[in-house]
Amino acid sequence: MTTSAPATSAPATGRTVIENCAVATVDAAGTEYASGHVVVAGNVIESVGPGPAPAGLEGVTRRIDGTGHLATPGLVNTHHHFYQWLTRGLAQDSNLFDWLVELYPTWARIDEPMVYAAASGSLAMMVRGGVTTAMDHHYVFPRGAGDLLGAEIRAAAELGVRFTAARGSMDRGESDGGLPPDFAVETTEGALLATEQAVDTHHDASFGSMLQIAVAPCSPFSVSTELMREGAALARRKGVRLHTHGSETVEEEKFCHELFGMGPTDYFASTGWLGGDVWMAHCVHMNDSDIAAFARTGTGVAHCPSSNARLAAGIARVPDMLTAGVPVGLGVDGTASNESGELHTELRNALLVNRLGAGEKALTARQALRLGTYGGAQVLGRAAEIGSLEPGKLADLVLWKLDGLGHASIADPVAALVLGAPAPVTLSLVGGTPVVEHGRLTRADEDAVARLTRSEARRLARIAGLA
Repeated sequence: MTTSAPATSAPATGRTVIENCAVATVDAAGTEYASGHVVVAGNVIESVGPGPAPAGLEGVTRRIDGTGHLATPGLVNTHHHFYQWLTRGLAQDSNLFDWLVELYPTWARIDEPMVYAAASGSLAMMVRGGVTTAMDHHYVFPRGAGDLLGAEIRAAAELGVRFTAARGSMDRGESDGGLPPDFAVETTEGALLATEQAVDTHHDASFGSMLQIAVAPCSPFSVSTELMREGAALARRKGVRLHTHGSETVEEEKFCHELFGMGPTDYFASTGWLGGDVWMAHCVHMNDSDIAAFARTGTGVAHCPSSNARLAAGIARVPDMLTAGVPVGLGVDGTASNESGELHTELRNALLVNRLGAGEKALTARQALRLGTYGGAQVLGRAAEIGSLEPGKLADLVLWKLDGLGHASIADPVAALVLGAPAPVTLSLVGGTPVVEHGRLTRADEDAVARLTRSEARRLARIAGLA
């Protein structure tokens, strides 16, 4: 791959021309070009099409020969817990509830420097692997721990990634029948006030926004019904999206029936948590009526195949959801239950896991790519801006190198990306600005990030008595 100008992390100006690459636009028609071009003007896509770029373009500051590459929209992560980067590899053989019981006492001791380090590590790993829009669901706020949400926001800004920060909360501690220690949960009023403050301080609803906030109580078994209802009302009053965990395990379904007298989907409906402004993580244990309710209301799903497998939660009915019209994106989930921390591996795992559940035609390679791009944009409410390569959309795109050992003998570039080994990222743009060049981050020293995360993980282990 050759270029006519060196990389820069300055705001995108002029035109960038990418030619001679395969292009998977992931538009509504699934348009692809065996050899095509993408022209970026400033922070948006100007043109996409077959063959070379239009002749006579003015203000071209960079030309890229994409021979041997596939251009796709940037990947969109729809569910994560950055802080868990510091507790990878623990509770290796546990189901969800046992895993939570084992890890909550450690998580309850996180502080601002730890969360900054964990967010830096989590984001660096995803960005290096083609993620251009990241999301995090942070819900652990120990008293006196500092500005934890601000630490994540700072890390995302430093790496140049588009970011949705879901301000989570828990108000059901051990003394109220919940799983987390009491000192790691907030009061209902305190959680709502802090969430509203986060929206007022940070949320940017403008086109091309680099930072948005969602309202995100943790889960039915760690949150009171009042917090669920008032959280939904707050989100709609402020015009932001809603996120939580839903229908992840059979234990959760049993819990909802015992405590509320109904299953998770009916409980969510009763608290105002179904709608086109809502997306749920996991949704593994959904019956036909649950799926119909999500489709009817436009409620989205963050599918996390690796985490679901790691915790033996089960196989989500993604093919049935897609057939019904449910918006579905992909999520890494927290790296204490998906230690790889990469979203591009979830393309492959989504396809493989769903075929185990529903047969060889459950998902195609192109459906998997759509889940990781346009599907993610849908559930984050940003499909008009990102998720496909179309003129007028933001220039969030990735050039995957497919002419190396791991992929060169696969003729279909989308199959090579989804079914093959993790593909190297030659170039990743966020709003036209490079965040990855030739497999390396442009705005952070990966080795320094690794050292920082190792140091903070060891500090957390010492404080929690794990060392």
